Amino acid sequence: MAVYTDIAETDLAAFLKQYDIGELTSYKGIAEGVENSNFLIHTTTGAYFLTLYEKRVNPADLPFFLGLKRHLADRGVRCPVPIERRDGRPTGELAGRPAAIVSFIEGMWPRRPTADHCAAVGAALARMHIAGEGFALRRENALSLAGWQALWPKCRADADGVESGLAAETDADLAFLSSNWPAGLPEGVIHADLFPDNVLFLGREPGLIDFYFACNDFLAYDVAVCLNAWCFERDFSFNLTKGTALLRGYVSVRPLSAAEAEALPVLARGAALRFMLTRLYDWINTPAGSLVVKKDPLEYLRRLRFHRQVRSPAEYGLETAAA
Repeated sequence: MAVYTDIAETDLAAFLKQYDIGELTSYKGIAEGVENSNFLIHTTTGAYFLTLYEKRVNPADLPFFLGLKRHLADRGVRCPVPIERRDGRPTGELAGRPAAIVSFIEGMWPRRPTADHCAAVGAALARMHIAGEGFALRRENALSLAGWQALWPKCRADADGVESGLAAETDADLAFLSSNWPAGLPEGVIHADLFPDNVLFLGREPGLIDFYFACNDFLAYDVAVCLNAWCFERDFSFNLTKGTALLRGYVSVRPLSAAEAEALPVLARGAALRFMLTRLYDWINTPAGSLVVKKDPLEYLRRLRFHRQVRSPAEYGLETAAA
């Protein structure tokens, strides 16, 4: 559940008076997501999305997140647009939390992604990467290699209690990635968390939401995140048809360089480790009875074990996609 901070109707109605979006008619908490408190609100002018930013989000990052959405939307990416207050500011305060309202985009996220979904997401991701060019603000990726190295000691002592041998496996993964992480690849603004529940399809048209891990990093790393998020089946087998479709969609808009293609197996392994570690940290440290729904880190351990065996980007479908 993702409503950590509740809000009273009277407080929300007063908050909305700072905006030119009409009077409150209804609101409800949104149970999806794990980082912030989210609400769908209806006013006399339409539907909007309200986010209260919880402790994990640094308020200093909000200009990047909200400014990026405006930048992308102005360049044709279907994504929520921040609604400015009457004083021109994109954020206010509600229930003691920084808060923002964005436009509501219609659509549903695919519970069982198909190859067609994957192709559309690949193309949408490439368009987002191109649209992100020229965005004036910069945010480093706190969950890249240095972030994993810092997070792992906070989990290691309890890791084998989650899965026997996990500590030794993760030590080996970190050592490999520390020695083999690529350098000099094309960089830009990446989403960094483009899971199926962050893509709302209206027909065949994907809309991108939840940019609160967005940052500057290798563009191909974002592709690797999507391969992990979209192209594995429930038995943790990699679906080559979906991988080929996702990569075909991406390279149809933005071809990968030879260096990016060569680095894809390492980037995919790193992306799997990133989500395994953050899930493991939450699994170990989230108190019993918390409203947070803990996600199973072992789902990404299974992906990691696949990526360790990959020797060529063709095993993800890239040669077929680029043909």
